[in-house]
Amino acid sequence: MSQKLTKKFVDSIQHDSNQEILLWDNELKGFGLRVFTSGRKTYFVQYRNEYNRTRRMKIGVHSVITAEQAREEAKIILGEVAKGNDPSLESKNKKLVPTFVEFSQEYLDLYAKGIKKEKGYKEDQRLLKLSLKHLGSKTIQEITTKDIHLLHRELKETPYQANRVRALLSKMFNLAIQWGWRSDNPVKGIDKYHEHKKNRWLNNEEMQRLWSVLEKHSNRDVANVIRLLLLTGARRNEMLTATWDQFDLERGIWTKPAHATKQNRMEHLPLSLQALEILKNMQHISHTNFLFPGKISGKPLQEINKAWGTIRKKAGLL
Repeated sequence: MSQKLTKKFVDSIQHDSNQEILLWDNELKGFGLRVFTSGRKTYFVQYRNEYNRTRRMKIGVHSVITAEQAREEAKIILGEVAKGNDPSLESKNKKLVPTFVEFSQEYLDLYAKGIKKEKGYKEDQRLLKLSLKHLGSKTIQEITTKDIHLLHRELKETPYQANRVRALLSKMFNLAIQWGWRSDNPVKGIDKYHEHKKNRWLNNEEMQRLWSVLEKHSNRDVANVIRLLLLTGARRNEMLTATWDQFDLERGIWTKPAHATKQNRMEHLPLSLQALEILKNMQHISHTNFLFPGKISGKPLQEINKAWGTIRKKAGLL
């Protein structure tokens, strides 16, 4: 059936409780009305895309929008079709755009888990939790630079953390562009906060007090981690994950593998006589490849933060 779709005409249509009714506008090709068995009436537009496939796209419910409003929307949609676009597919793709919560999980599962070390992966998880309050329920396309600015400002009391969140979000939105969910990065233009580095140097008296506490500490693994950190200048994670096959105690060399260093390149570190003495004493009683085995079989010691806090307190370094 074909007739100009007007409010008066659509209001007059009676539904059929046994079957749906399709009505076509006789002035605008492809513009129609669907009458459901329940009596609900919706406007739609139908067209063929560039692959000659029929698409039908809902415009709105009668009584929520008028026939003329629906007609104007149909004209816009058909105009996009004339340009070679497929509005139905674009609308479907928009529905597939994830919320920030969903995108965060996609990032962790598809990117961070395969690229980053365990410590970096956990840090990303922590930083993303800080972002959920402002961004959680919004889709990736809805997030604006203002949203990022508000989040960044809320974290200004901890500038280092704020800057890490900013860097992580910038990386994530670059991925969103690559994955076709955005055309821009809303983090661009958000300035970093100035970070005040805190350096704490121990004087000779403090070093002697610390060394004395370490000598008496009940957990020899923790004490040796800290002593070797002081003697080698290594990063904590490098020391905790170190294995005996990295050490040549005869030549006094520690060869750090590329995957364990911050710069991702192999390093050869000469060891002092004091460090060598500690390492040789440790090796005599070691039963695993890890210098500092953890409680879980096949894993190294994970953290020393709590013990380090106790040691600092005993040495009067707080």
